[in-house]
Amino acid sequence: MNKNVRILMVGAGAIGGSTAAFIALAGYDITIVANREEVAEQIRTKGLNISGVLGTHEVIMKAVAKIPELKGLFDIVFIATKAYDMPKVARKLLPFIHDKSLVVAMQNGICTDDLAAIVGSNRTIGCVIGYGASMIERGSLLVTSYGEFIIGGIDKDHKPHLSTIQEILNNVFPTQISDHIFEELYSKLIINSCITSLGAVCGLKLGKMLKIKKARAIFMGIIKEAMNVAKGLKINVPPYAGKLNYYKLIDDKTAWSRFKANLIITVVGHKYRHLKSSSLQSLERGQLTEIDYFNGYIVRKADEIGIDVPINRQLVAMIKKIEAKQLPIQLSNLDDVQI
Repeated sequence: MNKNVRILMVGAGAIGGSTAAFIALAGYDITIVANREEVAEQIRTKGLNISGVLGTHEVIMKAVAKIPELKGLFDIVFIATKAYDMPKVARKLLPFIHDKSLVVAMQNGICTDDLAAIVGSNRTIGCVIGYGASMIERGSLLVTSYGEFIIGGIDKDHKPHLSTIQEILNNVFPTQISDHIFEELYSKLIINSCITSLGAVCGLKLGKMLKIKKARAIFMGIIKEAMNVAKGLKINVPPYAGKLNYYKLIDDKTAWSRFKANLIITVVGHKYRHLKSSSLQSLERGQLTEIDYFNGYIVRKADEIGIDVPINRQLVAMIKKIEAKQLPIQLSNLDDVQI
């Protein structure tokens, strides 16, 4: 175990902050970019407050407010910002990484294409995050559920040495190395595209939303279109979290298979009934959503290979209108989606 590597975490939000905290507790040399000076000062002096399923901790670590304040080069960089902020963050990081540095994208959605265009595919690492966390307030984070990480390089011709990153992240949650990281990311993208976009257009939490027949139909439509794109891209999509098998879910050849699919979605809605769409939360705070990296990604890939994805395209357009305050968040938006 090499604890001499210099590690950087960009982002002190729920995922970035909690991940950095447990890396620091394990004795690694990690610096966090907190975006705000008052948060950076708190982390340096009083510590980042972590509570939840992994216990309560006050974690002091190196912290700066902005990337230009950093000094020296870093061996491993984790970027845990919003997806739409990632490209500008990656460009600012270039003076602080070396030829063998590895840069890990910790966003929801698929950002590895954009990251690779800036830092190079040989330095780009994809990461699927399987645990839950939320921000109580700036500098105070709650780890809400257990989970895992899946990491992998995106350059098929260059296999980076990922055991160090695996060892580091194992101090937070168990971490797997995958030779098919794009497929793993795509699997999570599909379920995120269902939950995040639908919640944003109708304003409901998942439980209430999936009690509505039209919502369940749109949910299935998003999955079917995404799987058609996967077929066009010639990728095999693994079950999400090892359990949700999309191939079985979209098998609607018989009344029984359709009934089972509807039942599965209903069960998901009940189990995660209190889940609130991250895009809905962003809209309520007056922020942009990450729709371009969810359903928007599906649309872009579909356009590249000439596949029609009308449901995903409608949802992207609808959320863009909501962002521009040209359309309210309302239940009747579901009725306007043509399926």
